[in-house]
Amino acid sequence: MRNRRPEHDPKRSPRRDNAPRGDRFRARERGDAPVLLYGWHTVEAALANPERQIRRLLATENAIRRLTDENVALRVTPELVRPETLDARLGADAVHQGLLMEADPLPTPEVEDLPAQGIVLVLDQITDPHNVGAILRSAAAFAVEAVVTTARHSPEATGVLAKAASGALEYVPIAIVANLARGLDALKDRGYFVVGLDSEAADTFATAPMRRPLAIVLGAEGKGLRHLTRNTCDVMARLDLPGRIKSLNVSNATVLALHVASTRLATTAQ
Repeated sequence: MRNRRPEHDPKRSPRRDNAPRGDRFRARERGDAPVLLYGWHTVEAALANPERQIRRLLATENAIRRLTDENVALRVTPELVRPETLDARLGADAVHQGLLMEADPLPTPEVEDLPAQGIVLVLDQITDPHNVGAILRSAAAFAVEAVVTTARHSPEATGVLAKAASGALEYVPIAIVANLARGLDALKDRGYFVVGLDSEAADTFATAPMRRPLAIVLGAEGKGLRHLTRNTCDVMARLDLPGRIKSLNVSNATVLALHVASTRLATTAQ
């Protein structure tokens, strides 16, 4: 999982970048388009998040009954719709469970403002929304401080990604940077130790140098980390797997890396 193409390195720093942020997960102008959130866990978490500004909540009769039975606090009055209305809006394959929310994107923190503690995940051009959603779900499970991604080459925090995240969008802050290498430098300035994952690295993740605060950098499947990203990391490490297959889907690799890192950091803290 290595990429030998050099990363573009613009002169502007992320903090001075004036590109508009149209969504929580992409610094791109999108006008007044809402974020679409659907499915029970996704919508329930958004309703419970006071930072999430809700525009509309469309719900079927069964979904409204379930919201009432489970005493879910509603900040907007649901609009009663038939299931086929949501199917037409989202597509027949979307598992919406009778709920569709239109909302504003959540605020995005600056990398320089992230707390200098715990673990953050850094995504290097991971574009598949299912993978990114699963990564966010794991990040929420392991109490990750934040996820850092680029303004370009990343999926929007809406629709499929939000559904795969199963509510994690409301729990894990997402910082957007214009240039990943500069973002990693900003994390280093905050005291973070940066470890990049590479299946061909000499060191194993279980024995490589590691300390808090820790940034784990993950690359896209096939391409891996870009050249400049690799060079900016403090150390490269591989997940040592005993079987014949030596690489994992990036979302599965994230879970394993978070488990190993959390265990090691907890041990060194004692």
